[in-house]
Amino acid sequence: MRSRLAAAFLLAASLLTSLAAFRPGAPAPPPPKNIIFILSDDHRYDFMGFTGKVAGLQTPNLDRLAREGAHVKNAFVSTALCSPSRASILSGQYAHTHKVVDNFAPLQKGLTFFPELLQKAGYQTAFLGKWHMGNADDAPQPGFNYWLSFRGQGVYYNPTFNINGKQVKHTDSSHTTDLLTDYAVKWLDGIDKKKPFMLYLSHK
Repeated sequence: MRSRLAAAFLLAASLLTSLAAFRPGAPAPPPPKNIIFILSDDHRYDFMGFTGKVAGLQTPNLDRLAREGAHVKNAFVSTALCSPSRASILSGQYAHTHKVVDNFAPLQKGLTFFPELLQKAGYQTAFLGKWHMGNADDAPQPGFNYWLSFRGQGVYYNPTFNINGKQVKHTDSSHTTDLLTDYAVKWLDGIDKKKPFMLYLSHK
């Protein structure tokens, strides 16, 4: 009964919203926001210059993000493991729901990650970096127009990337973090500026 009432309420709300949008003189809806999500691996919560917790630590870009954006001081992780945390970020679910309960559990069929929803809504989407979910495979995942990843934990130098299904080997002693950043900037430079985008940059 509750689920039916909830469904009826959501339907009515969506209809009212649609009608309001077509009302003469109604303000135009705001344009969709662009999203850049940067995940740093094994990063201590206070290991940033602006916190003042670590003497001599300089992180000017992170400091600027905190200053001009938002710094969430009261956030928690429900499963202190790599793969479960990544699955929770992308699905919005607890580990006991998405079933990625450790670093070796396979991804469940039917599991939807938020980039898929953004892609259906017209967003240009990209994933770059460490996936490390489900298995050691680096194959492109649903929901991303552009894909760049590597197997398992990856390596720090001379990595081999899976770029949209093609294996690309780097042999110039380049550091993985620098390469991921360069690829991310290149993708941003090449997308359609008239369409919204979502960039998920997952550093190793």
